[in-house]
Amino acid sequence: MTRERQVSPEVAVVVVGGGITGLATAHYLKARHGLEAVVVEASDRVGGKIRTDELAGVPVEAGPDSFLARVPWAADLCRELGLGDDLIEPATSKAFVWARGRLRPLPPGLVLGVPTGLPQLAGSGLVSPAGMARAALDVVLPRRRHGADPSIAEVIGARFGSEVVDNLVEPLLGGINAGRADRLSLAATAPQLADATRDHRSLLLGLRAATSGGPVFHSVRGGLERLVERLSADIDVRTGTAAGAIERSPDGRWKVAGLVTDTVVVTVPAFAAAPLLQDVSPVAAAELRAIEYASVALVTLGYAPSTLPSLPAGSGFLVPRTEHRLMTACTFLSAKWPALAASGLVVLRVSAGRIGDPRVSQLDDDELVDRLHREVTEALGPAKAPVTTRVDRWVRGFPQYEPGHLARVDRIEAALAALPGLTVAGAAYRGLGLAACVRQAGEAADRISAHAAPTAADITVQLREDGTHG
Repeated sequence: MTRERQVSPEVAVVVVGGGITGLATAHYLKARHGLEAVVVEASDRVGGKIRTDELAGVPVEAGPDSFLARVPWAADLCRELGLGDDLIEPATSKAFVWARGRLRPLPPGLVLGVPTGLPQLAGSGLVSPAGMARAALDVVLPRRRHGADPSIAEVIGARFGSEVVDNLVEPLLGGINAGRADRLSLAATAPQLADATRDHRSLLLGLRAATSGGPVFHSVRGGLERLVERLSADIDVRTGTAAGAIERSPDGRWKVAGLVTDTVVVTVPAFAAAPLLQDVSPVAAAELRAIEYASVALVTLGYAPSTLPSLPAGSGFLVPRTEHRLMTACTFLSAKWPALAASGLVVLRVSAGRIGDPRVSQLDDDELVDRLHREVTEALGPAKAPVTTRVDRWVRGFPQYEPGHLARVDRIEAALAALPGLTVAGAAYRGLGLAACVRQAGEAADRISAHAAPTAADITVQLREDGTHG
């Protein structure tokens, strides 16, 4: 006969934050290292920005609708979780830029907004004859030296001129990051471009080798939240559980959210991580507070087909900051993902908000929908009001990788290196896309595993009546 005794709530690893980074970290800890993790999440749901909701009977993403396919991390995770057969790609990759009063096609062969062919650039109409003459200088200009961490605008502008930056690079990279090309670090935001500028005198010629076939983006049939569901199904996730300040015991172990552990991975946004780490690493906390964030709204509009002009063939359009519009992009969701056509509506998703533009925060939902519907009609033609809408706001949702960002991350990691068993990962550090977050999750799991004791969550020790362990 045995009796059970519950001992202290010791766990191998505590992961703070139930977004994609936190869930993937817990998954990799278990799959690669046999370590059980407890994920604590302050809100009532997991997944972070990944959330699939319903609009007119079809699944519509409230956050990202896809992830990069030309890097392996997210797609490999989907396959590992049994979702490989459900990976889908957009029905079209053609896109436009709304510039100087009309939609103009993005030229083919772009690499993160940077052209790899001058004839294609000229044919797009996005650059004036003078701008084309300036862009062509890239192939003859000598290599230029920049500072330690130059901005996107500084480097690309020096090679191609300001029109290419304003009408191509910033709408794409600035839109992805909700930032400005003159305030975003090239190395942190677009390392592929940074490598090309280092390895080649001409950026245009250097990037030609980078263009390749195959899909650029993937999603998951039925919605990206299926990835979240698969990840969390086999993980100890505790929602509604605030971490509170992280404490270090005299024996070097960590206390967080009422748990005792040898290792902690913090995956929440930088502004939320700072107070958690204040007592144990004031240096890291100060650096985390210095990372700025932009707020973004995603407004989904469902139109009756007869009330909206025919859409141009493509996945949507980008809007340069120089156009001074509220919207930053418009995605033709029901064209990009044909399964959404089952709604019987033309579904558009309009993005608004970037660093330094407070208008999104100043408008309520009804005002935001009205303003963006009016801009849609200016871009596409007269249309009646949408028959259904939804507004998703991501307040302080996009960290800004300003020049000096990677050096700041180095300082954060150096400060935490003095505290064995404590690390950070996530969108605030070395890549903010879904795929980059999955990569960082794997790296964090590998990094932290050496410090984790092989204990399971809420250890139950069985003691035999004679005092021997069973």
